[in-house]
Amino acid sequence: MNPPEILYMVVPCYNEQEVLRETAQQLKAKYSSLISQGLISPESRIVFVNDGSADQTWGIISELHAKEPNYFSGIDLAHNSGHQNAVLAGLMTVKDICDMCITMDADLQDDINTIDEMVKKYYEGNQVVYGVRSARDTDTFFKKTTAEGFYKFMKIMGADVVYNHADFRLMSKRVLQELSGFKEVNLFLRGMVPLIGFQNCKVYYERHERAAGESKYPLKRMLSFAVNGITSFSTKPLKLITALGLIMSVVSFFAFIWAFITKITGFTEHGWSSTICSIWLIGGLQLFCLGIIGEYIGKIYAEVKQRPRYIIAEFLSDTNKKEEK
Repeated sequence: MNPPEILYMVVPCYNEQEVLRETAQQLKAKYSSLISQGLISPESRIVFVNDGSADQTWGIISELHAKEPNYFSGIDLAHNSGHQNAVLAGLMTVKDICDMCITMDADLQDDINTIDEMVKKYYEGNQVVYGVRSARDTDTFFKKTTAEGFYKFMKIMGADVVYNHADFRLMSKRVLQELSGFKEVNLFLRGMVPLIGFQNCKVYYERHERAAGESKYPLKRMLSFAVNGITSFSTKPLKLITALGLIMSVVSFFAFIWAFITKITGFTEHGWSSTICSIWLIGGLQLFCLGIIGEYIGKIYAEVKQRPRYIIAEFLSDTNKKEEK
């Protein structure tokens, strides 16, 4: 029988001081159970990634590492880089020292007990194991409707995303190595990971209420995340603009014929309302289309500058040394 492999967990944290100790306690208990069952190596670690928190999050991470370096490690980003960049920073830091890696948020909404099944699926030969919500009973009607609509709309737009899957997933070392080859600045990991391929499967779980603290994804950030996902992985909005332009051209042609007929028949005084409405409609569509084009231009601008996606200020390893990157 092969020896158990090394599992690293990457847990992004942004102002999570209220819940972090409880998260660490539950993850430690889970790791102890997995190690005792022989499912993971004792060299496995839990890595908390501090994404520029303004509270005591990094202090707690440092304390956890100092007390139990055989369980906890920490990465401190130099500034707030965003959730997706924080996840990527953790993944790229551990990709050479682990055999498999699981990402999950620090709020304990993802079911920790699902980790056992993820690890078992990995040993069955799956390179990626997606944690998928079995239901959205705990969500409000608005959040449930908008979230499910987001996944369906992403499919329509051509982005290959896993329905009801966020960033709770297991990836093998091979997948992490391939992920490191994706150099884009505008990150949308839910769309990037399926592009890598390899054998994969899903495990289903019920998402819990947040254990403590406030949600870090209000409506504004959710909408921004959705726009980023669509424009990062699909050019269909640009194609829709082209189609819309053709349709408006045809409509304009018939409108010209109508205007010409009314002119020669002497009925030019009526139709003022329809004219004004048409002007406002076309003007609004033009501004909307320019906005979509602007989103793509902005992304091109960010990509060509090739600025680093994150900067690691400190990495607390299990040897209790601080390394700078």
